[in-house]
Formats: sequence, C-alpha cells, structure tokens
Amino acid sequence: MKTARIVVLGIALVAGVGAAMLAGGSKRPAPTQTVVQQKTIDTVDVLVAAHDIEMGDVVRAEDLRWQAWPEAAANPAYLKQTTTPAAAQDTAGSIARSPFVAGEPIRPDKLIKGAGSGYMAAILPAGMRAMSIEISPETGAGGFILPNDRVDAILTRKVTGPTGRDESYSETLAQNVRVLAIDQTVEDKDGKKVVVGKTATLELTPGQAEQISLSRQQGAVALSLRALVDSGPNASLTAEDPNARRGGGVTVVRYGVATQGGAR
Repeated sequence: MKTARIVVLGIALVAGVGAAMLAGGSKRPAPTQTVVQQKTIDTVDVLVAAHDIEMGDVVRAEDLRWQAWPEAAANPAYLKQTTTPAAAQDTAGSIARSPFVAGEPIRPDKLIKGAGSGYMAAILPAGMRAMSIEISPETGAGGFILPNDRVDAILTRKVTGPTGRDESYSETLAQNVRVLAIDQTVEDKDGKKVVVGKTATLELTPGQAEQISLSRQQGAVALSLRALVDSGPNASLTAEDPNARRGGGVTVVRYGVATQGGAR
C-alpha cells in the first residue's frame, strides 16, 4: 500500500514538473517599444491682428499681438519680434487700407500713417484721385454696383448736327476704374447685396478726373459694371470691345442707326 502511494506521488510530481515546464516555455517575450521622436518646428513671433480690423479703422496697440508662426512659412513682409520688437507701438495710429481678420499677420503695405487725415485719403494709392459723380438706378447698373467693383464711365450727350437734327453720342471716358464708395458705404456689411445710392466715388487718375469733370457739364455719365473676370488693376480689355484696340472712341447714333467713330 505504501509502495502504491509512493508511485502515485511520483507520477503526480513528474506531471507537475512537466506542466510547469510547459507553462514556462509558452511565455512570449515582451514586445519591444518603438520610440517615436517628434520633429520640432522652428517658430518665430510675428505681429498679428488680435481681432478683426475693418478697412479705414485706426489701429491701436491693443488691436495687435505677437503670435508664434512657423519660421519656414513666415513671409519676409511680416513684422517679426526678433527684428522689430517695437512694431506694435510703431504701428499704432496707422489706418488700415485693407481689412484684417483675427490672427492675420500685419503687413506694412496694408497700413498707412494718416497723420490726422480721413481714411479715404489714406486708402487711395499714390498718384490717384477720388471723385464722386451722381448716379441713379438707371445710370448705376440698377444699384448692383458695390464698393471695390470695377466699372467703365460712359458719357452720353446730344448735339445739333449739320442738318439741325439732334445727334446722340456715347463715349467711354474711363475703363476698369475702382469704386471706392457708394454714398457713405465703403464695404458690403450685414449681408447687404445691393446699395442704391445717389453718388459713387471713383478711383481715378488726374487725367480721368479732369475728363469726367468736364464731361458732366456736357451730358449724362453712366457707370457700366464690369464682369469679375474682366476686373482688377491688371485686367486687359476684352477683344470684343471695339474701343479697346483704338484707345477709346465714340458711338454716333443718327436717326436710330449706330456707327463707330474715332475718339472725340
């Protein structure tokens, strides 16, 4: 009986040792951890708008703040704290020639020192003049002309012909000129899509201003709204415009028949 117990215990011991060996051999090695090195981005502090700044607003020091900006994406025109630490104080008092949105970097070419002048004088480019002309829904594209649109100024006048009959002439006085304001509205606000005013302020060269001022005494001046694709300071005249190739001209209407003539 004792011998049988010893045999059973021996078998149990061998089985336990085998199970322990199997359990120990089934353990897998711990997975190796991959260390990911984060790439650092070099930044530089640039001067940005602390909140929205509208065109014509006088910029205050509290309207500006320094913000970290990726150095590789920093435009040379941006004001950097490393090179212009007093830029916020120096910029204060300037007039915004273009609007800024919150967080947009401040660019000196979009600001001008007004020295007490009004914002209209500040936003005018060098060498340009602002002139207002009377408009109506009929002469102002039905009120669909908004500030910053581009228009052509067209003069229509009547003269007495050699036969004593009235003859009508139309002449393009200025092409692709920018509308600075409609009455006192200088930008589209509060979702307004149409501004019906009595006057339109145009951005003109001195020569254009003289010509339009004289033409207002000779007849009616109307504004023709240009398509967006034909607008802009560098937009070329359309090839279909017969006046584009001759640098201006007139359309003569005699007894209801329109003919093209040279510049007058």
